[in-house]
Amino acid sequence: MSQIPVHTPPIRITNLIELKSRGAAVTCSPVLDIFPVDFSHRSHHFKAVVFLGRFSGTADGQQYTFRKCYARGCTHDLCPRVSQAVMIANRFLQRDYHRLEQSGIGIEQKLFTLEGSLVRLAALKEDPRKAMIMDDYIRMAKGGDKISVDIALEYVPAIEHFEYHQNHQTFLMADFTVTAQGRTTACQRCLGCYQTKKEQAERPLQIEVANDRLSLIYKEFDQSSIRYQERFFA
Repeated sequence: MSQIPVHTPPIRITNLIELKSRGAAVTCSPVLDIFPVDFSHRSHHFKAVVFLGRFSGTADGQQYTFRKCYARGCTHDLCPRVSQAVMIANRFLQRDYHRLEQSGIGIEQKLFTLEGSLVRLAALKEDPRKAMIMDDYIRMAKGGDKISVDIALEYVPAIEHFEYHQNHQTFLMADFTVTAQGRTTACQRCLGCYQTKKEQAERPLQIEVANDRLSLIYKEFDQSSIRYQERFFA
């Protein structure tokens, strides 16, 4: 699957990097937010928190803003625990910062933080394997481990709760069930989202974005000999 074209104004980190490589003057400033969300997952309704990055700036003088979901956390087994999710979110965020800096785009490197000593203590007691991301398993596979991945894709409706308003949003979620070293673990990725009330206008582009991100993940699977069956959003 080919990558989506460069959008102006940009709608993702990859667009910023591609515009910079073409000689555009690009600025970027992140704002990080952690907010409660009500999810509907199959027959389950549950509350979670989402770790969201909002990126804004200019590309050759044209203003842009877009959002990226880095992780979600909750208090049960339908998604990573909150203390795990903040570590996962920061790892993905730091990877994006590295990509931006490597391309020559300067950015203030803020990180997600959770307030309260109880949460920090809980994070220290977590099994570190539960906070692993797909990058870790790809490195393991390149090192010789035999790894297989089952992939499930879902459209997950949700209601985001901000300070002064609510927002109905649909998330394009990928669940990766990883079998490695005799253990099975789950990794989740949010690959796109759109306003539910604007589904007709926004869904096709977000499917394209999500499928492009899946293509990049599958390319890494192929390079590391991870066994999988590719799936795409339709």
